[in-house]
Amino acid sequence: MSQHRRRAPEKNVKQRALIIGIAVVVFGVGLGLWASGEDGGPVGSAGLQPGESASAASPPAASQGRAPSPTPTRSYALSRTPRTIPAVRAHTPARGPGWRPAGGRRVVVSDGELADEGRLIAGELGLTYAGEKDDVRTGDVRLALNDDEGANPESYTMTVRGGRVTISGPADAGVFYGTRTLKQEVRGGGTAPEGVVRDQPAKPVRGLMLDIARKHFTAGWIEDRVRELGDLKFNQLGLHFSDDQGFRIQSDSHPEIVSQQHLTKAQVRKIVDLAADRHITVVPEIDSPGHLGAVIDAHPELQLRNAQGGAPRGAIDISKAASADIVDDLLNEYADLFPGSQWHLGGDEYLALMVSDPEASYPQLAAAARDEYGSGATVADLTTGWLNDRADTVRAHDRTMRAWNDGFFRGTSVQPAKDLRVAYWTGKEIGARKPAEYLSAGRRVINYNDEYLYYVLGQPQTFVYPTGQRIYEQWTPRVLRGTVAVPARYDGQILGGSFAVWCDLANSQTQDQVAAGIRMPLRATVQKLWDPGRPALSWGEFRALAARLG
Repeated sequence: MSQHRRRAPEKNVKQRALIIGIAVVVFGVGLGLWASGEDGGPVGSAGLQPGESASAASPPAASQGRAPSPTPTRSYALSRTPRTIPAVRAHTPARGPGWRPAGGRRVVVSDGELADEGRLIAGELGLTYAGEKDDVRTGDVRLALNDDEGANPESYTMTVRGGRVTISGPADAGVFYGTRTLKQEVRGGGTAPEGVVRDQPAKPVRGLMLDIARKHFTAGWIEDRVRELGDLKFNQLGLHFSDDQGFRIQSDSHPEIVSQQHLTKAQVRKIVDLAADRHITVVPEIDSPGHLGAVIDAHPELQLRNAQGGAPRGAIDISKAASADIVDDLLNEYADLFPGSQWHLGGDEYLALMVSDPEASYPQLAAAARDEYGSGATVADLTTGWLNDRADTVRAHDRTMRAWNDGFFRGTSVQPAKDLRVAYWTGKEIGARKPAEYLSAGRRVINYNDEYLYYVLGQPQTFVYPTGQRIYEQWTPRVLRGTVAVPARYDGQILGGSFAVWCDLANSQTQDQVAAGIRMPLRATVQKLWDPGRPALSWGEFRALAARLG
């Protein structure tokens, strides 16, 4: 073979050059498409971080002493659905870096009435609250009201795009819930993922009820629960503050009934205001005509007595006008302290109706029933009339009322007021009626199912502490009694549910132990009230997420 290599024909050299050039162009176009966003523009400003210029990212080729060459554009995978509790209902993924908080970034609002929501999320994420602004800056979190008439007022849309976050909704409640999602995204992963979240709750009632009558809880502890509930998108806090063991809120009309350990009205106002900031309605309950032992202790003349002189605990004598007077005094007094739209009348476990023959056992009640409602009237009629009269007192304050299901009686000539909602908790009472009886009569129902949602201190009788796993895997809002769901046709009448803490054996746990014990049950409950579908996460994954979110 010759020592000299043969030169390629000039034609072949030109063809190779042409092929290489075409390949470079095609590859460059492909790379540009691969790295482009949904709108056709480069994702993440051609892969630059916010505030980074093109020159800083890639110095001119001439200054590097070499020939110019294509600079690859950074690409992003499609974002993943954010992990939150409760889970968001819908997320449209997108390509991009997402958003994370940084010093100097702003929270701005398009509507002045969102100032409270703006200040709260700014403080939580270490941002600057800048108020109402029309200008647009990279890194902004913008809160806005939209004109989506007829939309669920608790719904919201959160868009993460172009280095900014926009949270909008038809009302401030929905915008607030959007800020809770953003807070959890940042807490869970540091970054809010690119894309659009569209979210709303399945049920309008999502509550926690606290028995602060049998056990005194400090104002600070209750405030901590309010903050926890707000972050989890609960919207009601029930306070059962009157029972046989105590009356726990300061009273000006009847100071003689108040327990030594109690909340002042100033403390309650602070709790109510904090709850309002978190879009939580505080639902007070002065239970009657049973569970009034603390009132009766100060007014023994109002104690109900049977034919043998026995005094059933906590039962007030509803045949006496003075009994109605003192309860109405309290209802009217506390209507000013609790300005929310909801009220719980109680009505459960009146011991006069928990005997085999109420008329024979309590002849004074039977006589009062006949005097009021006619010769055939019963003690159950008189008790129903009592509940209706208390409803009249509260209705004058423009409240929506509920009562425990065992305060509604079968076969009475006096019917409970049609606007009373049923707080369904048990099927163990005498003459118990299945949930379908209330639903088929058109009643609207709130689920307090004692099989799943009752946390009873000391676990008396047959109660056991509920677990988050059991709620998460088995319970739904349609499971009103026991473990069996009512037919799907009634779903619209079931307004939601409430987890309940009862303090029957008050010293069985400290308030910190209660907070720890209800932590996962609360999270499981709100997941099932917010999203009607089967949870996407296993219980183990859900529990791990809760630990990560704090």
